[in-house]
Amino acid sequence: MPRFERPATVMQAASLLASGPWALLAGGTDLYPAHVGRPLALPVLDLSSIASLRGISREERGWRIGATTPWTDVIRADLPPLFDALKAAAHEVGGVQIQNAGTVAGNLCNASPAADGTPVLMAMGASVLLASERGERELPIEDFVLGARRTARAEDELVVAIRVPARSSNARSAFIKLGGRRYLTISMTMVAAVIDRGDAGRVVHAGIAVGSCSAVARRLPALEAKLLGAVVDSDLAALVEPADLAPLTPIDDLRASAAYRLDATLTLLRRALGSLDAGGVKAVK
Repeated sequence: MPRFERPATVMQAASLLASGPWALLAGGTDLYPAHVGRPLALPVLDLSSIASLRGISREERGWRIGATTPWTDVIRADLPPLFDALKAAAHEVGGVQIQNAGTVAGNLCNASPAADGTPVLMAMGASVLLASERGERELPIEDFVLGARRTARAEDELVVAIRVPARSSNARSAFIKLGGRRYLTISMTMVAAVIDRGDAGRVVHAGIAVGSCSAVARRLPALEAKLLGAVVDSDLAALVEPADLAPLTPIDDLRASAAYRLDATLTLLRRALGSLDAGGVKAVK
């Protein structure tokens, strides 16, 4: 049986990680299914007893989501409308049992192209805080998730939190996921949109990201640039054009063709932005 450790602090976990490679265990919703029928090849480092890694709090620079915060905590937290898209994505992360156990950082570290949380956090401009005995470093989501099942986390590092920058009280967000059925499905495409409105009623910040249409979720910088300065109560959906999807590289697979994914993404983006014209909603169907 492999070695098993359950540290009580981040410092203890960092010390163990410095000694060699470990299989990190938080909610277990990725680790356990990946080892059905085969033994664990690495010693297991259980993070569930590190209290400082769980919780959502307000900081001077924005918001901090602890690495082991389960999706159910996100759903139940009293958060501003900026987080409506993240709450909507949380409802899509498997069933309630998975939401109770699966963690926000685990969803990122699994680095699936279809991870529900990744495009939302990317659109929110979030970053990942990593810690090791060498110190701390912070990476934007775009620089942390490198590809399918690949991240920038070094073997001796631990994700301790996700940081979301502050926006005004006018900030709104939307998330839409398209799958073969309404729930418990891997997406064909999904979109996240974040819009912040200034006092003049114009867009002062825009974050747009798409998942399941590339090896990693991608932001759409051309569309974000077009949205800046637009009147929020105007038809934002009309600004979306096929050329805005240039960063995406969808594939043909059993769930959908590349052409269908692009066409559906265009429609979902227009729906998401249309919902934000009206002040923002928690979920768009």
